[in-house]
Amino acid sequence: MRRVFLVVLLAGLVFPTGALAEAVPEVPAKGLVTLVDIGAKACIPCKMMLPVLASTENAYRGRVAVIFIDVWEHREQGERFGVRLIPTQIFFDKTGTEVYRHEGFLDKDAITAKLDRLLAE
Repeated sequence: MRRVFLVVLLAGLVFPTGALAEAVPEVPAKGLVTLVDIGAKACIPCKMMLPVLASTENAYRGRVAVIFIDVWEHREQGERFGVRLIPTQIFFDKTGTEVYRHEGFLDKDAITAKLDRLLAE
């Protein structure tokens, strides 16, 4: 089963430096409601989002793709998504249409309400 959370690590690829390759997953995920959190691993509000995202991923496994993109490692993604502030959460419906965007920390209750609404559509 493909697990979509955080930046996908391609663990099977080893480079001469010994580092693991990181790739940005497909956004939005085809056929799934998608929550993308664009932030940075060193950003305090972004760090606060990580347990919320992990819990959300577990609760909605198989129904929602939860993706984290580190914009400091993948600066082009910030431009691609028009990010002005991190963290930014972007919600996509099953057709891949952006339906909601939030800047700053977003609590689990707010995320759950939005995802439940999108899944009911």
